[in-house]
Amino acid sequence: MISRWSVQRGTELHTYRAPDQRLLLCRFWQSASGFWSGWGVWGVIGLLIAVVLLQLLVQYWLNFWNRDFFNALERKDESALWVQARLFVPLAAASLVLALLSVWGRMTAQRNWRVWLSKHLIDYWSGNDRYRRLKFIPGRHEHPEYRIAEDARVATDAPIDLALGLLASLLNAITFLGILWIVGGDLVVHAFGFSLTLPGYLVIAVIGYSILLAGMMLFVGRHLTPVIEEKNQAEAGLRSTAAHLREVGEGTVPGNNGLQQRRDLGSALEKVIARWRALCMQLMRTTVVGHVNFLFAPVLAWILCAPKYLNGAMALGEVVQVAAAFVTVQGALNWFVDNYQRLADWVSSVNRVSSLLLALDLVDLCEATGTSAIIMRVEQRQPLQPRGVIQHHVALHDRDTDERSARRISVHRSRKTACHKVTIGPTRVSGVSASKRF
Repeated sequence: MISRWSVQRGTELHTYRAPDQRLLLCRFWQSASGFWSGWGVWGVIGLLIAVVLLQLLVQYWLNFWNRDFFNALERKDESALWVQARLFVPLAAASLVLALLSVWGRMTAQRNWRVWLSKHLIDYWSGNDRYRRLKFIPGRHEHPEYRIAEDARVATDAPIDLALGLLASLLNAITFLGILWIVGGDLVVHAFGFSLTLPGYLVIAVIGYSILLAGMMLFVGRHLTPVIEEKNQAEAGLRSTAAHLREVGEGTVPGNNGLQQRRDLGSALEKVIARWRALCMQLMRTTVVGHVNFLFAPVLAWILCAPKYLNGAMALGEVVQVAAAFVTVQGALNWFVDNYQRLADWVSSVNRVSSLLLALDLVDLCEATGTSAIIMRVEQRQPLQPRGVIQHHVALHDRDTDERSARRISVHRSRKTACHKVTIGPTRVSGVSASKRF
């Protein structure tokens, strides 16, 4: 299929291309970043960063509490156990308060950002009659109401959660890697008459394990983002078809072929189920990696600590402390693995919001340059057509009269240039040229 088209009037040439991922992300940020220009939101973000730091401090204390509690348990020291039990109460209370503050701050920032972006999208879509002219623009921008209602929500919810989670993971990794290095110490391996010393062997083990796990997740989930995007598109199509049937029933829009509309609704539902089935298969693959990690990571920490515990180099409390630190570091380094599905959801929604914004940009571009004709759809070269000739069905729209005309045109390839060009006319939109480039 044709992936790049140009619309020309006079000497001006404007090209539509299927946008790449970088363009989609940049276009989203160009609009969404306006929310962050205000000072109020930064107060909430400052509170959230402070909460992350305090949560790290509490978690650090809890790690040492584990060591002291299990050491007292190993010594059967009743008084020390009661001291540790009383110390646990304020630590647990502080953790709970910080968790509540985190939920309030995150949801406040997410709610305000969604309101700002949704208003921006609604104003841009409905302003200057763009919602009427959007259907004549090439690209994947169907069902803009779903993109504004649902995709804008996901696109603004996920970044705040992901950014705070990434910050917490980096701080946890830096802090608890020190515990692994200092408390874990070195491991001396004796084999075949040789002795090999592995300095900071727990640090090496957790980094290597995390890299392996991230690579596995990236491989098995490489198709997850497009699958989620197709699922969202199918959901939007089902809602749109059902809304149209309801409007026909209420008499707000014309239509009397109820049987065909019910068939369309059934077809849309089948498409949704097929997309969910594909998503299920993708999530099953990523779940295998995530669940194996959930089961294996704590066991691996205990196995790695067992030799030093058995030879008396580590006390039971230190083993518990190091094992907890190992799991914390492994979870921090595997932030990508744990959030892979959330990232795929976010990228999918950003792509759909950006596709709508780019299409609305093209509406304004055509308006500013006075271009009256927009290529609606094309077809590939027919099998029996002569070599070098491609036949297209092109629908043209005249905004002055709101009329459309359809033409069948043949495009001859120039051997000197990589461009197909044909002039369409005479029609109401005479003087407009359509060019296809490869």
